Amino acid sequence: MTRILHVLDHSLPLHSGYTFRTRAILRAQMARGWEVRGITGHRHAAQGAQEEVVDGLTFHRTPGEPASGNPLIREWRDISAHADAIDALVRAWRPDVIHAHSPVLNAIAAQRVAKRHGLPMIYEIRAFWEDAAVGNGTGAEGNPRYWLTRQLETHAVRAADAVAVICEGLRSDLIARGVDADKIVVSPNGVDMDQFGTPVDRDPALTAKLGLEGADVVGFIGSFYDYEGLDDLIAAMPRLVRARPRAKLLLVGGGPREQALRDQALASPFADHIVFVGRVPHDQVEHYYAQVDILAYPRKAMRLTDLVTPLKPLEAMAQGRLVAASSVGGHRELIEDGVTGTLFAPDDPAAIAAALAEMFANRGDWDERRAVALAFVERERNWSSNIVRYEPVYQRLLARPARTRAAA
Repeated sequence: MTRILHVLDHSLPLHSGYTFRTRAILRAQMARGWEVRGITGHRHAAQGAQEEVVDGLTFHRTPGEPASGNPLIREWRDISAHADAIDALVRAWRPDVIHAHSPVLNAIAAQRVAKRHGLPMIYEIRAFWEDAAVGNGTGAEGNPRYWLTRQLETHAVRAADAVAVICEGLRSDLIARGVDADKIVVSPNGVDMDQFGTPVDRDPALTAKLGLEGADVVGFIGSFYDYEGLDDLIAAMPRLVRARPRAKLLLVGGGPREQALRDQALASPFADHIVFVGRVPHDQVEHYYAQVDILAYPRKAMRLTDLVTPLKPLEAMAQGRLVAASSVGGHRELIEDGVTGTLFAPDDPAAIAAALAEMFANRGDWDERRAVALAFVERERNWSSNIVRYEPVYQRLLARPARTRAAA
């Protein structure tokens, strides 16, 4: 039986798009009869045992506390600690393949161990770390740290035996860097249809609690980062309410921009049409999806959003919700305008308001659009079928002669 060790930044019980993709991958691989485990580095902040089972999945943790000091020294020490933990688990569990997931620090740690033990390693990139830092407001494009991280990323990709990316945008970028296209497989974001494929009915009591009775509800459910463009969505509300007086905006989640967004909403002339819920338990999220008519994803135009496809629009489609999104590259890979969703110009509150108002004015085609979007997810973005993309890569790597093992 094939054993696959996933090297991770963080995992369940933490909740994020990263951990949900990981959970979906591991569950689908287990369903195929493979043995899987995960190991996280020092960036996993949840308290817990060194080995724990969460949702039926086994995770190991890198012991100790994150290193201190300047960023370069701190990250190098964390890589070394992570590599030591991976090495100990490889010796104890004897995996056949090491599957490292971004950021690049995980790939560097995993490559040390893979080389030492003669194991094949696949590196999966969900976003380039340097671009994610810009999107999260913790980095700047073109500065020395950005340049260095980009060089590390390119080196890690070239050193890996195979590379997986979540979308064509990332694949094209790597090919432009000189990476062999045959080395790269696209394993797109998908939806666990067992979890999201059966929408719940709208709860009238929750509708009343949120003040949404009789409203045209636009919603966003996710993390409040600057690149998500929620400030543009709030800025669109005066125009939308003038066109659709019953329109309300429901914002579920939290993050670095939450307070700034709350302040912006409070200053809006239509503040009473904007409802903040805060974070909700993951097992309650579907009840908030059920409150929303149209899920809006107004991501700003930047390198990160042009290259990377998000997960949330797919989950909304699986929940039978309509989707409206900015026409950045990552969204265009997921959404066919007028068919599986509606696209509008990024960074443009007027365009957001116009697109949403038109959707509300044309409710007659909603059932068909929901059905088409759901069929797209079931056919092309279902994890139970997506997971087969890894199988030929693993088989090819396992068929190679083992690398020359370094002295243990």
